[in-house]
Amino acid sequence: MSPRRIPALAIVADVVAVVVFAAIGRMSHAEPDDLLGLLATAAPFLVGVAAMWATPFVRAHPVGARAALTVWAGTVVIGLLLRAGFTERLPLSFAVVTTISLAVLMLGWRALSAAVSVRARQRALQ
Repeated sequence: MSPRRIPALAIVADVVAVVVFAAIGRMSHAEPDDLLGLLATAAPFLVGVAAMWATPFVRAHPVGARAALTVWAGTVVIGLLLRAGFTERLPLSFAVVTTISLAVLMLGWRALSAAVSVRARQRALQ
């Protein structure tokens, strides 16, 4: 896989993680299932993803542990700050669920990717 393709796939995976998070949240609160509503819910966190991916460090090592923690933490902090700014409130329960959910989704795909990569290397050596 070319080096340029890896960051593109990683960015897409992070965007998908945020959209899945927003969709599950909207479904769990019986929000309408319209595209604009989904995008409005995801938007603050997508801004966070974009901000983190704007850093050269994350683009250089997109699936590394430090990049994973950087993207996750930055997405959570920026997303929660923007959401609080727009809604003028930020329930602690929402912040906790957001932090945990995005950790599972954003760190999870990287952990799965690392496991698959290790397994592929092991098979190649056999």
